[in-house]
Amino acid sequence: MSEEKKIGGRAFGGELNVEEFIAQQVALIREQVGDGKVLLALSGGVDSSVVAALLIRAIGEQLVCVHVNHGLLRKGEPEQVIEVFRENLGANLIYVDATDRFLDKLANVSDPETKRKIIGEEFIRVFEEEASKLTDVKFLAQGTIYPDIIESEKGVKAHHNVGGLPEKLGFELVEPVKYLFKDEVRAVGEALGLPHSMVWRQPFPGPGLGVRCTGAITRDRLEAVRESDAILREEFAAAGLEGKIWQYFTVVPDIRTTGVVDGKRTDLWPVIIRAITSVDAMSAAAPRLDWELLERITRRIQSEVKGVSRVLYDMSPKPPATIEWE
Repeated sequence: MSEEKKIGGRAFGGELNVEEFIAQQVALIREQVGDGKVLLALSGGVDSSVVAALLIRAIGEQLVCVHVNHGLLRKGEPEQVIEVFRENLGANLIYVDATDRFLDKLANVSDPETKRKIIGEEFIRVFEEEASKLTDVKFLAQGTIYPDIIESEKGVKAHHNVGGLPEKLGFELVEPVKYLFKDEVRAVGEALGLPHSMVWRQPFPGPGLGVRCTGAITRDRLEAVRESDAILREEFAAAGLEGKIWQYFTVVPDIRTTGVVDGKRTDLWPVIIRAITSVDAMSAAAPRLDWELLERITRRIQSEVKGVSRVLYDMSPKPPATIEWE
């Protein structure tokens, strides 16, 4: 039996033994890294958080976490990531605000796969620059999981940590959870003692809000995505749905829709609510939400988010749709 099959779960037709997986990965990481330093692309999501915990257990201070604010994060997220990882976990964390750099690169780019690859390549450039400031950094850790690999290989979509990597990487990759599904990653996170809120945090794509601001990204429409998403998350939490629905977010497409405000015609954007239930991200369904909740969210978005006139609810299952719009 190959080493991969020993440490894999459902990806290799078996059931994951969490404690054995952790022990084997810690040993493999130490063998691969030796006394070198590792840069971790730390988004704050469950995948990169579990990778961080594994690396901290394996190599401790040899790990350098890098949190890149590419301007495509959710409202308040950079501040939350800094607080959780620096103060609570004591991680060696470098914060990089690269908002203008990313948004300038993405200007006038509408093709979703091109956007994903630009974001992925720019991420690597940022890591290379941070690595050049340090010594003995030869490794780049990533929170790649098995669904990322499947979707990239089948051409469903390119993930920034799979299809978007440039050929001349400059680092050796460390990807300890790349043969796990999302539910298996969560099980590992719980076994490692990560906070429940972190382990069950909603999945968030590597390109961030860049794939929820469909078409060519503009700063005003990106802000509409960020603000409407914050309202959605706040209302779902107030309704007791936090942790009960697997993932929920908003999308603002690059289209205009006719409306009326104060008796005058408007030409504003729609906001699309996407909520899904899933176990492993390979299939998903839209939950039946309370009508009053949808009405309340709609009123708030229409009144509080600049540039928006309509609110829609996406009921499409995966397949044939995907979870994200791009």
